Amino acid sequence: MGGIFHKLRHARRCYVVCAIARSGSNLLTDGLHETRRAGRPKQFFLRKYQGDYALKSGLDPDDFASYVRGIIPATATSNEVFGFKLMGWYLQEFLARLRETRAFGGGSAAHDLEMLRTAFPDLQFIQIVRRNKVRQAVSKARAAQTGLWKIQEGNCALAEPEFDSELIASCLEDTRREEMIWDRFFERLKVQPYRIEYEELAEHYAESITAVLRFLKIRPPRRSRLRPVTIRQTDALSREWEERFLTLAPNEFAIS
Repeated sequence: MGGIFHKLRHARRCYVVCAIARSGSNLLTDGLHETRRAGRPKQFFLRKYQGDYALKSGLDPDDFASYVRGIIPATATSNEVFGFKLMGWYLQEFLARLRETRAFGGGSAAHDLEMLRTAFPDLQFIQIVRRNKVRQAVSKARAAQTGLWKIQEGNCALAEPEFDSELIASCLEDTRREEMIWDRFFERLKVQPYRIEYEELAEHYAESITAVLRFLKIRPPRRSRLRPVTIRQTDALSREWEERFLTLAPNEFAIS
């Protein structure tokens, strides 16, 4: 990405994947990226990544309005689609940064939807959630201990994970709190996002990715078998931790 050619792409359609940790967002965004028709949905607006994306695209990371305007054509696919991912824990900071630029309108929270769709043309919202919250919390606890948030070539664990019921409970509370952040956001903006469950995505991957493309009014690629490029981290140890955790408070954490 980057270079002079990205200036020729002016995204006509944008979308944001609204996620929380261990909800399956990498499985979804990597799949959308692989279609080559749905942008390159990364966390372009997370501060710790912004500098790298700006450098790759020849943008100024310190001028947020200019960065927003530039990252869209820099990473849009040839069909003029731009996607990005936001996590619930920095949603409010992201909105505040957009407001502070005064470049996209929306001087107050009451005008956030107008501001977002000024910054990101025809913005659509996709929310990915995980039905089994305990498994989600277990996954986050393991990742926090090992440092492996995404399994891919070249990554290795920084430490061996150990069962910690208090850590899992804390991760479970984080999950509930961040989902509430998104629920309140959608309620305030009076937006109904396209909602996809991790379990459905994992079980029916190709069909789920195709359904998201159709929601975005993007023609699915022809003669292409959609296959996961992200490695699932659920294994025997995860299931063992889930069972151990549920025995501590089965009524409180029972999963239907």
